[in-house]
Amino acid sequence: MQKNVKTISGFFAASLLGLFLLSGCEKDNSDAPPTTVVDVLTDNGYSTLTSLAVTANLGPTLTSNGPFTVFAPSNDAFAGVTPPTGSALSNLLKYHVINGQGLTAANVLALSNGNLVKVIMDNGDSTFVRASAAGVFVNGIQVTNADLSADNGVVHGIGRILFPPTGNLVETAISTPGFDLLVKAVVKVSTGATGANNIAELLSTLNGVTVFAPTNAAFQALFANAAFPFRQINDIPNDVLRTVLLHHALPARAFSNDLANGNITMANGSNLAVSGVGTASISLKGSETVFNNADAGISATNIMTRNGVIHVINQVLIP
Repeated sequence: MQKNVKTISGFFAASLLGLFLLSGCEKDNSDAPPTTVVDVLTDNGYSTLTSLAVTANLGPTLTSNGPFTVFAPSNDAFAGVTPPTGSALSNLLKYHVINGQGLTAANVLALSNGNLVKVIMDNGDSTFVRASAAGVFVNGIQVTNADLSADNGVVHGIGRILFPPTGNLVETAISTPGFDLLVKAVVKVSTGATGANNIAELLSTLNGVTVFAPTNAAFQALFANAAFPFRQINDIPNDVLRTVLLHHALPARAFSNDLANGNITMANGSNLAVSGVGTASISLKGSETVFNNADAGISATNIMTRNGVIHVINQVLIP
């Protein structure tokens, strides 16, 4: 009997010890610090973004309760890019953060339902998100690593930096190198013009416009073609030039992932043929002419402006 009492006592003591150890483990787990979006960025290799966030003193914000949604550019996205400093760096990084919502890919899909949805970022500027069977996109840039979960939000990896808009379509073209001739053409047809003839005013004030913007080199190639009847911008009659310019403007906001193969109707009423969607080489065609029968390739996409989006093209589109 004494042996049984000792055995039971030993079992009871061991059980108490086990419960104590278990409760101690549970206490340790409950006392563990929460995983923040900064931890998730660090653990998943977004070291450049994390380092810049520290430089901009955003660490205390991103480790607070949130919830946050962070669109995180990969380290490769920053290759060859010189980040701004001071308040400009803070503004750039906050343009990648939604403060007050932790949006998973499923949340974005439910919110978007295949449509573009405007979202206000932490710096006060807008992005446009869309989710469909093709994936989740922000400003036309695809999420490549979705739903990295933290206790105070969620991180979505992207392959490009989101640059906040700095002006309207015209202001952005003026401030971007390589569009001098396009800007000159817009100014020429707009000087002294009113209403629908003032292209500069329309591109500055209308909301939700897409411009396929020919570079200086595109205009120079057109003027160098002997079959083209004009040698410079100033030689082109305003009515002709205005029609050409409007053939580069789509009266809707269309990021690169919004484009589809087939015809789209431009602001001048003429069709523009889009091909190559779904490949690395989207191309556009105006009309078949003796001086412009080559497709225009898109060399840069999804340049955000305050009232639309710009895609850079390497040919002038002739209606």
